[in-house]
Amino acid sequence: MLMTRATYYLVRALVALVAIPFHEAGHALAAWLLGDPTAKREGRLSLNPFAHFDLLGTLCMVFAGVGWAKPVSTNPRNFKNPKWGMALTALAGPVANIVLAYLAMVLWKVMYYWAPVNQATYYLAYFLQYMVLMNVSLAVFNFIPVPPLDGSRILLVALPQRMYFGLMRYERYIMVAMLAAVWMGLLDTPLYYLNNLVWELLSLGTGYIDKIAYSAYFVMTGTVV
Repeated sequence: MLMTRATYYLVRALVALVAIPFHEAGHALAAWLLGDPTAKREGRLSLNPFAHFDLLGTLCMVFAGVGWAKPVSTNPRNFKNPKWGMALTALAGPVANIVLAYLAMVLWKVMYYWAPVNQATYYLAYFLQYMVLMNVSLAVFNFIPVPPLDGSRILLVALPQRMYFGLMRYERYIMVAMLAAVWMGLLDTPLYYLNNLVWELLSLGTGYIDKIAYSAYFVMTGTVV
């Protein structure tokens, strides 16, 4: 069954409507649990896409494969340990994407083995497959330790404070350079291998579904192995 270009972009847009809010709400939830209510007060502790979307960033995500959302505000002074509070809040976004990717892979495998084959299940399976792909890509990309990506905030626990905040002064320029490198394909190879690594780990983590499906097949067919 062929996927038209319009349908392909529609699926990407629908996945972005889920993946981006999960990422940003993950930041907001972690900050709130760690003692900073700033993002919650601003309405960011929500899965409502309109609470998080930047229009240009979302369009870039759908049509160019890389984009951005409105940053989640935090106040480090509200954390008991500001350095760890910022790092854990940053970590929560990519982790939320990994969790969502795992759940999508579980549903995708369940559909693969047990759902009837028709046009509706075909598109739903494609949606779930792309849900895994986009969430893995978001998580891996955001773990890159350069500002303003989440990985740079995690660096705060490892770098001397003076060096870290000196680096943050140039985060806009570094981000422009990072986006240019992505659009020019300079990061395609390392991101490809990292995405595949995370995909394989998720596949191993959902391997029990494969075992259940194979066991059910052997029971139904009377096959002995």
